Formats: sequence, structure tokens, C-alpha cells
Amino acid sequence: MTRSPLATPAEVANYLHTTVASLAQQRYKGTGPKYFKDGKRVLYRWSDVEAYIESRLMTRTDDRPGAA
Repeated sequence: MTRSPLATPAEVANYLHTTVASLAQQRYKGTGPKYFKDGKRVLYRWSDVEAYIESRLMTRTDDRPGAA
């Protein structure tokens, strides 16, 4: 089964092991994955979620996310 290129906040929260409320706070602060709105509906592209994860990778405990 192939997954849709678009995801709901619930799907992304489950994937990132967080909550929908936490994703909402990240949207408010501008610190989470990129998203778009279709009317009032919030959607994520899986490619943006994966890019967000890549940007947060670290190799040491004193690394800063995104610093390479």
C-alpha cells in the first residue's frame, strides 16, 4: 500500500511520536515541519516531514540541530 503524499496533523504526530497539540505549537512558533492550509485544514507533505527530520539530525550531544 502506498501512502498519500499528504498527511494530516494526526498522522504526522503519530509518525514523529508527539502530539497534535505539540505540532500546533510548532506551527505557531515556526519550528516544526513545513505545512500548508486548505481553508482551515492543515496538511503536511511527507517530503517536508522527512526534510524536517533530516534538518534535526545530530551526531553529538552538543550539536545544534541543522549545524553541519
